[in-house]
Amino acid sequence: MTERKPHLDAVAVASLVGCCFLWGLNQVAAKAALPEVPPLQQAAIRSLGGALLVWLWSLARGIPLFERDGTGPGGLLAGAMFAAEFACIFVGLQFTSASRMVVFIYLSPFVVALGMPFIARSERLSALQLGGLVAAFAGVAWAFAEGFTRPAVGAQQWIGDALGVAAGVLWGATTLAIRATRLGSAAAEKTLLYQLAVSGVMLAVAAAASGTPLPARLSVLAWSSLAFQIVVVSFASYLLWFWLMRHYPATRLASFTLLTPVFGLLLGAALLGEPVTARLVVALLAVACGIVLVNRPPRPR
Repeated sequence: MTERKPHLDAVAVASLVGCCFLWGLNQVAAKAALPEVPPLQQAAIRSLGGALLVWLWSLARGIPLFERDGTGPGGLLAGAMFAAEFACIFVGLQFTSASRMVVFIYLSPFVVALGMPFIARSERLSALQLGGLVAAFAGVAWAFAEGFTRPAVGAQQWIGDALGVAAGVLWGATTLAIRATRLGSAAAEKTLLYQLAVSGVMLAVAAAASGTPLPARLSVLAWSSLAFQIVVVSFASYLLWFWLMRHYPATRLASFTLLTPVFGLLLGAALLGEPVTARLVVALLAVACGIVLVNRPPRPR
């Protein structure tokens, strides 16, 4: 078993900030490619392409991926939830903005914080840390209500927002499934391959069933978006994320990823011209407070 560090150090923080920036940009890239690449096809391509890269990487480094080690049930469960998560994200982006989607996806830390004490008692949060999560959740819930009262994107914005919430819950549940099964001690490459390969196959089947064809030609923007999602996000950033999951507390890692909506909001406004509403700004401020409170070191006794 790999020894898990009790707190986030400088390496973890720097890695997380980089991942959060890339994940915020990922929603923008996916949204930009949607006019040419349908949502389920786009999700399937990124998963299958990422799985191929992980397999080649592992082959080059001599990392065993197919030995029997009891990770199969957990891998299939994590892969299925990963597929459902990204189906929600890509379909939801048709109805809501990338900046709103990225805020709702990051409800996942609340799911992790609520579930982790049942898996690892050492990761139980204090009352102050729980208060930080509640404050962040309240801000996100207030922003979600805007989809019903004053939709900034369109009358069906609430559908995209709801799918974003579902994706956040699924991401948190996937994190818990990994920690609760033998995947928690498996190599990062194997954990990631399970999710990408299983989700890729499931999403490809769903894409084929949808009957929406891919265009004969893609623009440079669409190709660039797909390449970014496959190589940088699905392969490199997720590999780093699962390495962090093996070495640091899952609750603290998950709470820190709430930085991603900040990057998503800024990048969505800068690159796609998406509206920045007061409610979204308040939600992000609440999220920032949650990050600070959840990651405060415990008082010495």
